[in-house]
Amino acid sequence: MRNMPCLAAAATLMVASPASADTVCEWMDFAEKIERAAAPPGDAVPVPDHAHAQTQAALAMFEALNAIDRRYTSYLGLPAASPSASQEAAAATAAYRVLIAHFPGQKTALEESYTLAMDAVADGPAKEAGRAAGEQAAALALKAGNIDPGVAQKPYRPRTSPGTWVPTALPVFQPWSTAFKPWIIKSADAVRPAPPPALTSERYARDYEEVKRLGGKISKERTPHQTLMARYRITPDMMPAMRQVTDQKGRRLVDNARLFALSTMIADDAGMAIADAKLHYNYWRPITAIRAADDDGNPATQPDPAWEPLIRTPNHPEYPCGHCIFAGATGELMKSEYGNAPPGGVRVASRSIQNSAIQVLPTWDKWVEEVNFSRTLGGVHYRFSNEAGEKMGREITRQALATIMRPLPGTASR
Repeated sequence: MRNMPCLAAAATLMVASPASADTVCEWMDFAEKIERAAAPPGDAVPVPDHAHAQTQAALAMFEALNAIDRRYTSYLGLPAASPSASQEAAAATAAYRVLIAHFPGQKTALEESYTLAMDAVADGPAKEAGRAAGEQAAALALKAGNIDPGVAQKPYRPRTSPGTWVPTALPVFQPWSTAFKPWIIKSADAVRPAPPPALTSERYARDYEEVKRLGGKISKERTPHQTLMARYRITPDMMPAMRQVTDQKGRRLVDNARLFALSTMIADDAGMAIADAKLHYNYWRPITAIRAADDDGNPATQPDPAWEPLIRTPNHPEYPCGHCIFAGATGELMKSEYGNAPPGGVRVASRSIQNSAIQVLPTWDKWVEEVNFSRTLGGVHYRFSNEAGEKMGREITRQALATIMRPLPGTASR
């Protein structure tokens, strides 16, 4: 694997450039493209079978590679394979088998990519042993993390009074959003936070006023840089940071597969946890609260019937913050892999701004802080919601690091 070029630590924004990738990175990048190509058009209902496809692909690659280059505890209990087996053949087969099972409509693209990957591996026993390890790992991964038939799937029901109109666009969460078997936490509600502050409390009034001042479409206090960051962080692109880790000298394929497996498994559980908490509390967004502040019972909040947020308000309840649970989870994981202040800084990009530059921040904690605040600057979250989401995400990652895919004794020097 090639190392990424040195970064200028003093630079704040840098133009993105292609990064090198190993077999694992290439297949994870390809998996994302395949999933996007297979996504339902427009506002069509998401397909539950697609929800964990990338996770199962990453997990299958990890298990296949870990069977050959045993460095971590196995999540699926896959037995050891021959150390001489081809790791490239194992990773390619594992990813291919998972993806073809989920996306049969993308058969041509998948088969062509798999053929090219396997053609690059010399024929012989090592190739076949690697293929066999990949087949075994994929078969086990496809059985893991699926919808739990024992969990009731309840469609969202708006809370209203008889005869009163409510918006007819249902939340983005589907009945199956919290029905998957978690990878790490015990259940979707295992890390559910305490309730948000009472509407009549001083804390609510303080955070209400902050988002009202800084998060409006028209704000006299928000700086141009803050406006940019609110839009920049709508859809983060974490691949520059991931490759900053995976391209380190001395990294093995199994190390990179573990990173992708952990990150996707943690993200799946975080998604379930945030859906559970949001639907449980059904808390109002700033656009609703600010326009209807004369009904909240708090004399410190003043309504503004014409207030609008800077960015579009997501179509689901406010508390806790979804971006913040993923930021907290990701920050905690990346700190464990590369330290809080990696050499050259933390490299992140954006998919919500076309052809965005890469932003370089000094630490992962700083990045998490900025993601959290961006949701207030965008006018869609209160600070107390950001803090609750971050805490949930960090807890899920800590549980993952303490319980699954643990380094085996004596492997650090191998």
